[in-house]
Amino acid sequence: MAKPVHRFLCASCGAATAKWAGRCEACGAWNSIAEEPLETRPGPAAKAAPGRSVEVVPLAGSAAPPPRTETGIAELDRVLGGGLVEASAVLVGGDPGIGKSTLLLQAAARLAGAGRQVLYVTGEESVDQVRLRARRLGVAAAPLGLAAAVNLRDIAATLEQSPAALVVIDSIQTMWLDTIDSAPGTVTQVRAAAFELIRLAKSRGFALVLVGHVTKDGGLAGPRVVEHMVDAVLYFEGERGHQFRILRAVKNRFGATDEIGVFEMTDRGLAEVANPSALFLAERRGNVAGSAVFAGLEGTRPVLLEVQALLAPNPGGAPRRSVIGWDGGRLSMLLAVLETRCGLRLSASDVYLNVAGGLRVNEPAADLAVAAAIASAASDRPTHAGTVYFGEVGLSGEVRQVTQADARLKEAAKLGFDTACLPRRLARGGRAASPPPGLRLDEVGHLSDLVGRFAVADATMTDA
Repeated sequence: MAKPVHRFLCASCGAATAKWAGRCEACGAWNSIAEEPLETRPGPAAKAAPGRSVEVVPLAGSAAPPPRTETGIAELDRVLGGGLVEASAVLVGGDPGIGKSTLLLQAAARLAGAGRQVLYVTGEESVDQVRLRARRLGVAAAPLGLAAAVNLRDIAATLEQSPAALVVIDSIQTMWLDTIDSAPGTVTQVRAAAFELIRLAKSRGFALVLVGHVTKDGGLAGPRVVEHMVDAVLYFEGERGHQFRILRAVKNRFGATDEIGVFEMTDRGLAEVANPSALFLAERRGNVAGSAVFAGLEGTRPVLLEVQALLAPNPGGAPRRSVIGWDGGRLSMLLAVLETRCGLRLSASDVYLNVAGGLRVNEPAADLAVAAAIASAASDRPTHAGTVYFGEVGLSGEVRQVTQADARLKEAAKLGFDTACLPRRLARGGRAASPPPGLRLDEVGHLSDLVGRFAVADATMTDA
């Protein structure tokens, strides 16, 4: 006999508990636990059907790369690893109004214009609203199939009869399965709807793109199991005050992770940015103290960014540390190294750090560029306008090696920079010893060597 089971699920991580609590013990989220409808669990008298033996094959063998379909948007194809893979599922998340629906509508229209069968299912807007956006984007004439529905049973019946090569669901939080007695957007509904859509994509062979909402912390809303079910997870990032948009891959079973695509929001939709380094540095002024250019790497793409630092006197109290686009904990560590190992007095100053352009930097190779910007701000002397910086800084002040220096140097030379400040051991060994023509290598072994070049005034230096 079936036994009823009460359970409470966390809307943030999907963890199940026997009773309600104000805070989820699994992920720490507050007020995220809600009661889900009763389920039935088979009693001890129920017997399960016997299982079948699965086929076991040797590890050694040949496998052809999966066929891909290019979307016609090069930046999107780069993040996907070369294009959409048949029978794959992609989850795209981002803040409301960041441009997720715009990007996917543009990609769907281009694929439809290339002769592919594409179906765009919207659960948040009406058909007329999508048509208005298509007119604004200039893709209203594309032979794109459009539907406005939230009932998953109806959508599944449509997909069973459709020869579509790409299906876009906007968004997964609006889908509703009538066999589950809960509202759309709940953990159970999102998980069941995603499972059913992914099952259809695998069985019918079409590429599936799911649009997902994000929480106030920036993570994808709904149970984490959805991220494990899909083949790729893409985040669409950007600041409302900037026109730049960054599409970042955090999971990809068919390509590299941490790959990025750069777009610019215009009145005609999202435009690709083929050379993001030139765009990020377009408004840079090289004669301002506290500015340094970082030669970074996002996935396989080298990107040059401007790091800005500002020091303000703090008459009393705890000094303020404000960071935009970088890790605040790493800034505190670097400030401690500058003060302890290099004799730069920063404890009486408020420090403000900003990565211009709205891109967030995650790699430790930015340490040297941040240190150069802070030392320049402390001395009120600008860095050399034609110099790029990259290198990791250790707690003793040594400058450590970083990966793929040759790609960073080539990008710097392509944009007209004449000097690269980098770790000493890296400059003396490996392929980085042969820089591109016109680019000079400036070796730095210890952070104090870099700080000393700015000739900081005695008022900001300790006797050490």
